[in-house]
Amino acid sequence: MKPFNLAVVLVLAVAAGPAGARSPGPAREAQGPMNSHQDLVAFFKEWREFQKPVLLDGVPDYTAAAMAKQRAALDQTWRKRLAAFDTSAWPLAERNDHRIVEAELNGLDFDHRVLRPWANDPSFYVMGLDSESDVPAREGPVHLAATDLWKYTKALPAADAAMVQARLAVIPRVLLQARLNLVGESHDLWMIGVRNAASQREIFETFAKSMRPAHPGLADEAMKAAAAFQGFGAWLEERLPGKKGKAGIGVANYDWYMKHVHLSPYTFADEVLLMERELSRARAYLALTENDNRKLPAASTIDNAAEFHRLFGQGVTDFMKFLESNDVMAIRPWMDQALREREGSFQPAGERDFFAQIEFRDPRVMRCHGTHWFDRARAKHEPHSSLIRQTPSLYNLWDSRAEGLATAAEEILMGAGLFADRPRARELVYILVANRAARGLAGLKVHSGELTVDQARRFASAQTPRGWLLEDGGTNWGEQQLYLQQPGYGTSYLSGKLQIEKLMGELAHEQGSKFSLRRFFDAFHAAGMMPVALIATEMRAAAAR
Repeated sequence: MKPFNLAVVLVLAVAAGPAGARSPGPAREAQGPMNSHQDLVAFFKEWREFQKPVLLDGVPDYTAAAMAKQRAALDQTWRKRLAAFDTSAWPLAERNDHRIVEAELNGLDFDHRVLRPWANDPSFYVMGLDSESDVPAREGPVHLAATDLWKYTKALPAADAAMVQARLAVIPRVLLQARLNLVGESHDLWMIGVRNAASQREIFETFAKSMRPAHPGLADEAMKAAAAFQGFGAWLEERLPGKKGKAGIGVANYDWYMKHVHLSPYTFADEVLLMERELSRARAYLALTENDNRKLPAASTIDNAAEFHRLFGQGVTDFMKFLESNDVMAIRPWMDQALREREGSFQPAGERDFFAQIEFRDPRVMRCHGTHWFDRARAKHEPHSSLIRQTPSLYNLWDSRAEGLATAAEEILMGAGLFADRPRARELVYILVANRAARGLAGLKVHSGELTVDQARRFASAQTPRGWLLEDGGTNWGEQQLYLQQPGYGTSYLSGKLQIEKLMGELAHEQGSKFSLRRFFDAFHAAGMMPVALIATEMRAAAAR
C-alpha cells in the first residue's frame, strides 16, 4: 500500500469540489451605475456572502488556491463596483455607511496581503468558543466553522443537538486542511498555536462530558474533535523549533491598517505616545489618590461567594440608580437585566487574575466597563435603522467604539461622581487605565519587532500596578494573542477613550451651560456601532445645525 499523502488528498478535494459549491465570485456583475443608499445595502449583502470562504463538503475552503481566487475577485470586481458609487450628494450618515463597507473591503485586502491568518496563524483554527464575547462580534479573526459552545446547555432540543453534532463533525477535516494551509514562519504564532491546541482539547473534552448524559452521539463527536486537536497540537509542536520568524506586521503596515480599516486618526507613533502618556498619568494619579486615601482603613477583598453575590447585586442597583438620578443617559427597561445576567462566579483569592482583583474589591467599578452589555442588549431591542450598522462589522472595526466607550465610562463616570462615596474605587480606576496602557504598549512593541510575545507579557505584567496582571495568567496570554492577531485592538481601549473625551470636551466647550451629558450619550449610542471617528463627524454636524 502506498503511504497516505495528506497534501495530495486535499489538493484533489479542492480541485473537484462538491456539486453545487458556491462560487467565490460576486453574485452578479455590475449593471450600470449604482448610486443610491439602497444600492449600497444590496451591495453589502452580496459582499458579506462573497467574504465567506466556499464550503467544500461542509469544510470552509481556506486553501491557497481558494484564497488566491478570492483575492483576484476582490481586486478585479468588488473594489471597482464599490468605487463606482457616487456618494457626493448623499447625506453624511449614508456616506459614513459607504466608508464602513469600504473599510471592510480594505480589511479583506489586508488579510490577503499581510495577515493571511489561514496560512500564518495556527490559532485561526480554534473551533470551540467556550465563552460569550461582550463586544458585537468575536474579537480577532474567526474561522467560519468555529462554534459557540457556550450557547448550548446539557439538554438540547433534538434539532439543536443534531446541528451542533454536524458542525463538530467537520473539525477533524478542518484540521487536516490546516496542516496544508499553514506555511507561516512566525515562532510566536506557532507557539501560541500549540497552547491553544491543548486548550481546545480540554474544551471539547469538557463539552463532551456535559453532553454525554443527554446526547451521547454529540459527546462522541466532541471527543473526536478533542482527539483531532491533540494530533494537531503535536504536529505544531514538532515543527515549532524550525519557526524563526517575528510575529509583528511592522510599523508601515500598522499605519495603513489603522487608517484604511479601523478609520483611526492615529498612527503607530501617535499610539505609542498615547500609551506612554496614559501609563505615566495613571500611575501618577494612582499615587496621588493613594496619598489622599492614606488615612482610610486598609482596602479589603470579598472572601466568600454569598458576599460577592450580595455586593454584585448592590453594585448593579447603585450603578443604575446613579445613571438615572444624574441624568447620564436614557434608561431602558432591559439595561438592569443586561448587567445582572453577567454576575460570574466567585474566585478564591489565590486564583485571581487581573480583572478579578478589581471585581472582588468593588463590583461597582467593573459595571462601568460592563456597559458593553448595554450595547449587546441595544442591538437586540433597538437595532439601528441602517442594515449596515445593525450588522456587526468585520475585522473589529467597532473596537474604538465598543472598547473605547466601555473604558471611557470608568473614568468619565468617576468624574461625574459615581465613586464619591467609595474613595478606594478611584484607585481601581487608575489601575485599570495603567493596565490598558501597559498591555497596549506591549502589543505595539510586538508589531514593531521590538518584543516577542513572551517579552511583551513580562513587560505588561511589570508595568501594571500592584503586580495584579499575572505574567503567565490567562488574561495576559489572551490579550497579547488578540493584539497580535488583530492590529489596533490593544490600543483601542485608550485610543477610543481619547477620541470620546475629545468629542465630549469640544461639545461641552461649545455648548457651555446648554451641554447635557444625557444628550451626548444618547446621541453617541444612537449613531451605532462604528468607529468613533465616524460618530464624531455626525455628532459635530448635528451640533452645528
